[in-house]
Amino acid sequence: MNHLKGIHHVTAITSSAEENYKFFTYVLGMRLVKKTVNQDDIQTYHLFFADDVGGAGTDMTFFDFPGIPKGTHGTNEIYRTGFRVPTDAALQYWVKRFDRLEVKHTGIQDQFGTKVLSFVDFDDQQYQLVSDENNKGIAAGIPWQKGPIPLEYAITGLGPIHIRIAQFDYMKEVLEKVLLFKEIAQDGSFHLFEVGEGGNGAQVIVEKNVILPPGQQGFGTVHHAAFRVEDRSVLDEWTTRMESFGFQTSGFVDRFFFQSLYARVANGILFEFATDGPGFMGDEPYETLGEKLSLPPFLEPKREQIEGLVRPIDTVRSTIDFVKE
Repeated sequence: MNHLKGIHHVTAITSSAEENYKFFTYVLGMRLVKKTVNQDDIQTYHLFFADDVGGAGTDMTFFDFPGIPKGTHGTNEIYRTGFRVPTDAALQYWVKRFDRLEVKHTGIQDQFGTKVLSFVDFDDQQYQLVSDENNKGIAAGIPWQKGPIPLEYAITGLGPIHIRIAQFDYMKEVLEKVLLFKEIAQDGSFHLFEVGEGGNGAQVIVEKNVILPPGQQGFGTVHHAAFRVEDRSVLDEWTTRMESFGFQTSGFVDRFFFQSLYARVANGILFEFATDGPGFMGDEPYETLGEKLSLPPFLEPKREQIEGLVRPIDTVRSTIDFVKE
């Protein structure tokens, strides 16, 4: 069986695509590599923020469903997304940056022997910067070369995703017996699992929590997390495997930028399996990634309708000379 290669992307929900774009571009310095729409709800923007070239394992994506209420955090949810930075010193830079830009954060803490910095955005979406100082495993991505963050401090990809769950024993069994993760550490109610080559780009932290009420999905919460597979043939293997364990799946879904499979693995926990390619540069040049409304071929005939449904957002950055600060 071909193991999962690590985290592919995390998709969350925002109250405002415009504010979300500003936060990720000007505060976090991640590159918008694709501005498109939710393929199942074409009135909804779907924004992809990633590394310099939109590499698999580096992208955080957002829906802005019209009229959706604010979500609440609790148990039975994917509640925090990690981002990798190169060193412990990078975290010191981010503390100062967050203080200056009035981004709420916890300060630098220790988590399973790694330095981390947790913070939130305007929607109370939960994030964490994770130092790669002593990391071994999946290689990081490439920081956005022309972004506002000095390259030695910039975000290079996704770090561990955090899950709260009431039925921990069940979740552990799913991760280990079905998805082939290994538990490598425990700290109280927190359990660290990894897959494939391991390291920050292939880890899940699961917290057993039977105190909080179940989280309610809405803006400010995660919609789903995706894990990397090499190609369509491996994706098909995982379809067969998931269904052999009794999980209902979406079956094969062609997202154009990658190919996918979805399965709800526990209450409130939706996982996706996604291929590393084709990637985000097939329909736009490197220099202007994310600046136009990109539609997959099967939605292109509806472009006029879609452009009438989604309001314009100016995402042109190729003409901006960012000062690294």
